[in-house]
Amino acid sequence: MYRFQKPGGSPLTRLCQVVIAATRNFDKVLPCDSSALYEFMGQGSANEGSRKLEHTTGLEFFDKAAIVTLPDCESPGQHNKWKICTVTQEQMSSTFVEQGMAMDKHIGSFEIPAASFQCVDTITVIVLVPIYERLIVPVIRKFTGRANGITSPQRIGIGLCFSMFSMVSAALVEGNRLQIAQAEGLVHRKVAVPMSIVWQGPQYFLLGVALVFSNIGLTEVFYDESPDGMQSLCMAFSLVNMSVGNYLSSFILSLVPVFTARGGSPGWIPDNLNEGHLDRFYLMMAGLSFLNIVVFVLCAMRYKCKKAF
Repeated sequence: MYRFQKPGGSPLTRLCQVVIAATRNFDKVLPCDSSALYEFMGQGSANEGSRKLEHTTGLEFFDKAAIVTLPDCESPGQHNKWKICTVTQEQMSSTFVEQGMAMDKHIGSFEIPAASFQCVDTITVIVLVPIYERLIVPVIRKFTGRANGITSPQRIGIGLCFSMFSMVSAALVEGNRLQIAQAEGLVHRKVAVPMSIVWQGPQYFLLGVALVFSNIGLTEVFYDESPDGMQSLCMAFSLVNMSVGNYLSSFILSLVPVFTARGGSPGWIPDNLNEGHLDRFYLMMAGLSFLNIVVFVLCAMRYKCKKAF
């Protein structure tokens, strides 16, 4: 249900790079002119598709991560990101967006930016929430006798299932995309393959359905099951839960190249996705999602809802 960040672009990794690089240079003097700090030339950023940020005067200690030393000048283009960082350290786009960038983004005469296609899951949420509340809940209520149709844990469990289906859908799309790249001789070329980005629609739709069930169900749990007077505090934990999930996804992605990019292999998620196996990553996440569902069901079966007098 979370958008997994490409290795090297995760916020946790990039934050650690800045802290370590700045600590390495703690005894060095900052240049008087901030333009002397390390940054990519031109309008583009170090990350493809992202923008550069202007230098600010706050937290100057971290500017030391961008101090250019003599060895850096002698070996341009081969900088160790744990020793020197650019002024701009932005988060990279999700693997869904990376996948879309490697597909044909044209629909007729229109070109759809890969990042803009994420609106499918947002539109899905906007459309499904009223349909669920006005149509589906009343029907389910007749069978269960519950005001909300189903319990909050059941709603979360359904959302987790749809999240797993989203990963499976993404894996199937990526597997087909790689087959086309192989057939067209595009494996070693960093170009889009002749496969429409529209095929990403189902995985975004399933992700939207997962959000409708899981996030709303999670909110209900934290609000309805919390002690009186602590609803606001407990609601904050729902946001903490999502934050931890995103950081966990970043951690998992940071391990992927460690275990897959060996012996000259580019790994599952290289810069050129045509050479990788992003489909295996999605299948792995689907498997982890299934294990997560099993653990959740076991915990939910033992959970007793709050009883108010």
